[in-house]
Amino acid sequence: MKYMEFIRTMPSAVLPHIPAHLSGIQPHQPFRWIIQFNFGERRLHYEVGRVAHSKDLELAYHFESKDKNLNRYLLTGFRRHLFEIRDTLGPQIQAEMWDRGWTKIYERVPQADFSAADYTSEYQEEIGKRLARMITCLQPIFAELRNDVTQIHR
Repeated sequence: MKYMEFIRTMPSAVLPHIPAHLSGIQPHQPFRWIIQFNFGERRLHYEVGRVAHSKDLELAYHFESKDKNLNRYLLTGFRRHLFEIRDTLGPQIQAEMWDRGWTKIYERVPQADFSAADYTSEYQEEIGKRLARMITCLQPIFAELRNDVTQIHR
């Protein structure tokens, strides 16, 4: 399948692998070349998209709040859990500052990791499972951090 179709149909590869307690996740496609998933805060979203000038994909949790302090707070909080995150998801997981005061937790998936010459349904299923695993691992940490922020601002 072509890349745009691969991205457009990605929810069917991700959502079946999301546990019931996280079933409130919502897919959103703001641009044809990426797909995002969120729990009601679109600026804080999981995303699949191609890395610029590459066939590699980035699977990520993006913190793109207009509040740069919140983005940094979330990054700092996730970095405190990085050893356990990598223990679950693998050593390729990175946590870093990004553009415009945004931050992200991500992995870059080389196209070569899969024997797909093109974007096949098998490759899509593998990426869908990987993103679902990322969401399952990271969302409880996010919920704890977000709850802490709410308590601070009361």
